[in-house]
Amino acid sequence: MNKLPYDIIDCHFHPAVSDDTDFSWFHSSGSMQNQIDTLRRAGISQACGSVVKWITPESFAEIRILNDHALHLRDQFPDFYTPGIHIHPHFPEESCREVERCCGEEGVLWIGELVGYITGYGEEYATPEALQIMRTVANYGAAVNIHCGDLGVVEQLCRAVPGVNFVLAHPGAGKEDFLNRLAKVAELPNLHLDISGSGIDRCGVIRKAVDMAGKEKILFGTDYPINNPAVYVHGVLLEALTDEENRAVYRDNFLRLAGQ
Repeated sequence: MNKLPYDIIDCHFHPAVSDDTDFSWFHSSGSMQNQIDTLRRAGISQACGSVVKWITPESFAEIRILNDHALHLRDQFPDFYTPGIHIHPHFPEESCREVERCCGEEGVLWIGELVGYITGYGEEYATPEALQIMRTVANYGAAVNIHCGDLGVVEQLCRAVPGVNFVLAHPGAGKEDFLNRLAKVAELPNLHLDISGSGIDRCGVIRKAVDMAGKEKILFGTDYPINNPAVYVHGVLLEALTDEENRAVYRDNFLRLAGQ
């Protein structure tokens, strides 16, 4: 349970709506209500993210289905779940129309986590086609959460579309990778970092991240149901953060970027 005087918001959640969208290693994540109950037991009050499936789509219709799942869950659980939607650089025109539908008509202001290696486009985040889509995103003020290991691609993307706030998923697997990612977050004004995935198990990671990049650049995320959400909640609590820094990481940075 969360005993803090403010909510903890998970910016990196992948709701499981079927067996092929459930990324838990050893057991079924169960119903959406069961997933919400699990996150709440860990102390999390709200969660945001995309429905993910291993796919190499032949048409954008397969991507739109994932987005429709997210919108449906939003309507079912409006007090807990904020949808994250997918775009796809192999379908730039359809993706732009999808941004107009989801961001313009449905009011969605979070895109991602985009995981190109799962959805069939690798790290094509800064191709001409991807940038065309991102410029449409900029019209709506939505934030974009991306999984990308190539910091050159990340920098190209951030500099090409300065009007979009990007959130780089995961601190990284090793010390050098972590420090390189943090340095890039500190350098680029529209780049942020979510703490989900690998890296949280190293003592001092969150303190270092806040010191290097600033408290306004770090977002709380878990990557549930892949990862145990309680590890992330208590991993942040154990760090020597001030109450103001904790609140920024756990809650305020997401609310600012997601326009809430």
